[in-house]
Amino acid sequence: MGVYSIYRYNMAELHIIGQIVGASGFPESCLFCKWGVHTGAAWRLLSGLREGQTQVDLPQIGEMAYWSHPIDLHYATKGLQGWPSLHLQVWHQDSFGRSELCGYGYCHVPSSPGHHRISCATWRPLGTWQEQLVQKFIGGGHQLRKPDLIYSGADRYRLNTEAMGTVELELDIILRHFDKYGVNS
Repeated sequence: MGVYSIYRYNMAELHIIGQIVGASGFPESCLFCKWGVHTGAAWRLLSGLREGQTQVDLPQIGEMAYWSHPIDLHYATKGLQGWPSLHLQVWHQDSFGRSELCGYGYCHVPSSPGHHRISCATWRPLGTWQEQLVQKFIGGGHQLRKPDLIYSGADRYRLNTEAMGTVELELDIILRHFDKYGVNS
């Protein structure tokens, strides 16, 4: 009897099935996305990958970078606290193969069953004017020392940032046994 069998019958279940469609509105092309799912302590991942990375896409026509990267996660939980959220990092790969950060994004997984289209706005940290000048001529970019700031606490709101592009997602949400185990959605 595996882990799946133990949790399957004793907890409410959430299925997240969908894709990271792509991104648009970024000043750079040749983009890829690193993604992850953050949950509270009451959540158990039964199947799927908690994090991943898309391929690099260099749009030939238009500004939309298409990834069509699949997401297929199955969680079990005993409560709603710590509902899953997606954190995204969009990166640009230059002609030398170097990668630099274009933006961070964060969005909650919808809590209602059905098909959802989500547009996740992204941002990146700004440095001093000297650091911005160096970035213009030499390249590179500012990154968070602690990437968990993307999804935690009020410290995120004290950062000096600039808006970047948008990441498009399509997610199908399936809730199972939430009412049976007293989890009201």
